[in-house]
Amino acid sequence: MFKKILIANRGEIAVRVIRACEEMGIASVAVYSELDREAIHVQRADEAYLIGPGPAAESYLVVDKILEVAKESGADAIHPGYGFLAENAAFAAACEKAGVTFIGPPASAIDAMGSKTAARELMQKAGVPIVPGTTEPVATVADARTIIDATIGYPVAIKAAGGGGGKGFRVALTADELEDAFDGAAREGEKFFSDPTVYIERYLPDPRHVEVQVLADRHGAVIHLGERDCSVQRRHQKLIEESPAPAVDAQLRARIGRIATDAAAAVDYVGAGTIEGLLQDGEYFFLEMNTRVQVEHCVTEMTTGIDIVREGIRAAAGEPLAYAQEDVVLRGHAIECRINAEDAARNFAPAPGRIGAYREPSGPGVRVDSGVGPGGEVSPMYDPMVAKLIVWDSDRASATARMLRALAEYEITELKTLIPFHAALLATEQWANAETCRDLVEDRRWLKTLAFPKPEAPAEDDEEAAKVEQAYTVEVSGRRFDVTVIGPAYAGAGVALANGSAPAAAPRKARGERKRSSGGGADTLPSPMQGNMWRVRVRQGDTVEEGQLLCIIEAMKMENEITAHKAGTIAELPITEGAAISAGDTIAVIASPPAAQ
Repeated sequence: MFKKILIANRGEIAVRVIRACEEMGIASVAVYSELDREAIHVQRADEAYLIGPGPAAESYLVVDKILEVAKESGADAIHPGYGFLAENAAFAAACEKAGVTFIGPPASAIDAMGSKTAARELMQKAGVPIVPGTTEPVATVADARTIIDATIGYPVAIKAAGGGGGKGFRVALTADELEDAFDGAAREGEKFFSDPTVYIERYLPDPRHVEVQVLADRHGAVIHLGERDCSVQRRHQKLIEESPAPAVDAQLRARIGRIATDAAAAVDYVGAGTIEGLLQDGEYFFLEMNTRVQVEHCVTEMTTGIDIVREGIRAAAGEPLAYAQEDVVLRGHAIECRINAEDAARNFAPAPGRIGAYREPSGPGVRVDSGVGPGGEVSPMYDPMVAKLIVWDSDRASATARMLRALAEYEITELKTLIPFHAALLATEQWANAETCRDLVEDRRWLKTLAFPKPEAPAEDDEEAAKVEQAYTVEVSGRRFDVTVIGPAYAGAGVALANGSAPAAAPRKARGERKRSSGGGADTLPSPMQGNMWRVRVRQGDTVEEGQLLCIIEAMKMENEITAHKAGTIAELPITEGAAISAGDTIAVIASPPAAQ
């Protein structure tokens, strides 16, 4: 077994792996960007190393630096978690070359399943059913039109060949929408996976998204742990997951389980992985394979009692699986809600910021996987996930009631999250009837009912400053050490700490200082988020209709479309493609059309 594992990730998944290491008696090594200096995964690990400087997200992608830290720390294995380098075949191969074990499948399996077109072709040859569409990349929009008209028909899904996690996925319901869908999928494929090639699938309008968890060892054993339903999604990214899937009976479970194990065996898979598929009218189609542990692995752990992260580590170390297929028994029902820093009332706009008070729910059957704490910071540089709330109970209705209780207990102040959305959706008849709830997630009018109340203005004469602890962090040659200084507090001693430490003392407001207004008039459209201006689709002087697309802001690894809040003429447009934008900055000033004479 490994003596020391480096976790090449951050946030809740890094904490999850560290916990597994602690239980297995394995030392853990964290890496961190400058932005994550005080993150919980950094504090929790046995050792921690800075891998910046540079843009925060990119720090976790520098392979040479991560391998350098592995050598310096004496780590004999690297766990990639999910995201970042988890499905990077070149990274897996680089680990092998450096003599460090990559905790995951071999590079050949990542390669085989990393390209969705190659994976579809491989699965088709293995007899695994795939969604009708192309198994080869489609080079141009013109080629796409020809293929769709001849063999597929509309609606279609345009997907990045290297995509996953909802990235590089666009839908064209009609021929008029094809060009935008093609360009959008290719652009996201290039950005997130360094691969702009796309392929085409028939778009299934209201399928259930059902995936199967697999485990495989180096001795040829492959088992499945049942299925999860992940149908509640926004922008093709998951919001709520549950296990077992409500539309899957024992016979279908056995059939899709065989599909999953056959798919894993076809690429000599090792470790934890997921076969994703679509279930429509009793037909199950292979969608893609995620060659890593999934965000939603927790619900399967709750219903099977099997520690998926631990089994992945054991498999990478060459040990046989601790379970045979007949040992896997699903008990009860589990639900996971992703607690993202998003504002559902604004169509799930990212809402990064600092957390005030923070208190996680507890009690029977409740689990929280998080990487934050009081005073923590959710940065726009990373994924918007704050935590994962998971519950288990004897059946789906009881698990739903328990989840509603846990959501009511969850306290996160100052930061906007999806807690109100989850509570509202799980209380609906659609959820009780095990529908996909797609109509609710896409209903802007319903979402607006979930708006957060406006915060109260602080008292003008409030002189009380926040209390702070005098704890410091020292970096020596890039390695992190925690230092506690014992002595009297003094002005300025508090340092604003991210991801779990006490916030800095609040600056005192001068008497008579007036509160500044960040809002504009009725003509002004402010930015609802902080991010980068990805695309500007209008010009100053243009006449626009209410709801017309003005620009696309990239924030927290998502593209967010900003539409006109009213009809009129664009009088001011102080935005530039590629430039940073802050929440509250003016996107456009739209002058109302003149009144009819």
